[in-house]
Amino acid sequence: MAAPRYAPVSPVEDVRTYESPEHVPDTWHPSRPADITGRQPSGPRLGYQGPDQGYVLTLAKHMRARVVVTAGEDIEDALRGCSLIALRRASMFGRAPVMADLELALAIWGFLDSTPPADLVAARQHHFEGVHNTLHHYAEARELADLVPEASLRLTPATVRTRMPADWRALTGA
Repeated sequence: MAAPRYAPVSPVEDVRTYESPEHVPDTWHPSRPADITGRQPSGPRLGYQGPDQGYVLTLAKHMRARVVVTAGEDIEDALRGCSLIALRRASMFGRAPVMADLELALAIWGFLDSTPPADLVAARQHHFEGVHNTLHHYAEARELADLVPEASLRLTPATVRTRMPADWRALTGA
């Protein structure tokens, strides 16, 4: 780097240039006991990892007004369960959740339809009951997220809306 004009420099000194350090440290590799080697672990109760997953809570607030629940269903259960499905879909694509993920999950389970079939409502009540209570129903919430087939999660929300309600069993995996 050139010295400013006001810095006193002896005219007989050599021009400074970059020099490599005498010792180059070894490359870093994970060696601590808790370091994950390879990919993220997967299995029962571990969920699906992805970036910025907390954003699904903001998306759920925006979707709350569009969610239709029947008597005996809780909107908190619907939003929590569908948020987990949306997070699974987002992690499949290696990105943060977006509105299309949550719309797809809600559409698959008929929460955006004002007149879902009675057998779909019965399945929803069975699978979604209490999942908003993470402390007591974590296993049920994880099972719900795993229930929807991967092929359904790869569809677009518009495709799901055209297949609903006639094809709800294939879409939900229930």
